[in-house]
This record gives sequence, C-alpha cells and structure tokens, in this order.
Amino acid sequence: MIDRFLKAKHWQLFTLMVGIPVVFQIVVMITIISAIHTEANPEVQMLNMFTFFPVFMILYASLLFGWFWSIALGLQKKLPDHLTMKTRNFKIWLLIPFIYIVGISIFVGGMFSTAMQNATEPNGAMVAMSTAIILPLHLASMFGIVYSMYFAAKTLKTAELQRPVKFADFAPEFFMLWFYFVGIWILQPRINKLVATLNTDDNRI
Repeated sequence: MIDRFLKAKHWQLFTLMVGIPVVFQIVVMITIISAIHTEANPEVQMLNMFTFFPVFMILYASLLFGWFWSIALGLQKKLPDHLTMKTRNFKIWLLIPFIYIVGISIFVGGMFSTAMQNATEPNGAMVAMSTAIILPLHLASMFGIVYSMYFAAKTLKTAELQRPVKFADFAPEFFMLWFYFVGIWILQPRINKLVATLNTDDNRI
C-alpha cells in the first residue's frame, strides 16, 4: 500500500483526495435543493446523506493520512544509515487523529440520524458531556496532524538532501503538506523521483 501512494501520480491523488470530496458536496447540495424545489421533505434527504457521512470521512482520512504515512515510512529506505529517523512517535501521533476522525464521524452521523428520525433535538446534557470528552481529543488530534506533517516533511527533505535538516530547510514542504490540495502537485513528482531512484539502486544490488 505504501508503494502505491509513493508511485501514484499527482493527478491521481488529487482526484481521490480533493475531487471526490468536492463531487460529494455537490451531490449533497443538488439533492437538497432538488428536494426543496419538488416540495419533498429536505430533512429526509439530509438524513439519507448523513448515512454516507461516516463512510465518506473514513475514506477521506484513510487517503490523506495514508499519504502522510507512506511519505514518512516509505522514504526511510532513502535515508543514509546515520540519518535514519525513529518512527514510533510518528505512528502514534498519526493514529490518534485517524481514530478520532473515524470515531467522531460515526458518532455525529449516528447522533443526527437518531435526532432526525425521532424528530427531536439532541439532548443538551449529552451534547455537553460529549463536548467535554471530544475537546481534549480534538486538541490531541490537531497536534497529531501537525506533528505528522512535520515528520513527513522532514523525512522527504532529508531523503532529498542526504544530510541533517532544520525546520527552515523543510518549512516549504511542511506548508505544502498542510495545504495539500496545492502542494500535492509539487511534492508528489519529487516523491516519484525519489522512489524511482530507490528502485534503481535496489536493482543494482
């Protein structure tokens, strides 16, 4: 799976990580607007859309974090032995936001679906309790995402320069991962080049 991410073309990843979400949002809006104009019940249409929300978010998170995972771990082979990076913390901090997004997607989708089916508003006490639990997890998730981008960007730049790097060296890569919908067009060709070089070196051995 890592090799598939690393060898994928920029337009392929862009289509999966950006194109599909945009199409999904367009479909949702068209469905709701169509229901309003045809005097159908828009709440029912929204309920139907929410049934797909957890699946959509899990797919989206899998693609985005799978890309980060592949960069950080797949390019370790390209690093010199004395620059090999410890990946334990990266794995933990990447899994935290992934698990959080999966859990919150299922929870929110289920909560709204239940509320709409029963024609009731979400219970205030439950919402307050959920907020108290979700807030620290959300903050941890945000840190995990930032750390994952930091580690992936550092790995990519170290693999390219073949020397120790400081944040100033890989700051552009970090922000391109942050704004991945633009950065993917610049970073992925460089990743493809590194992987091609790695495969060539393996064939020579």
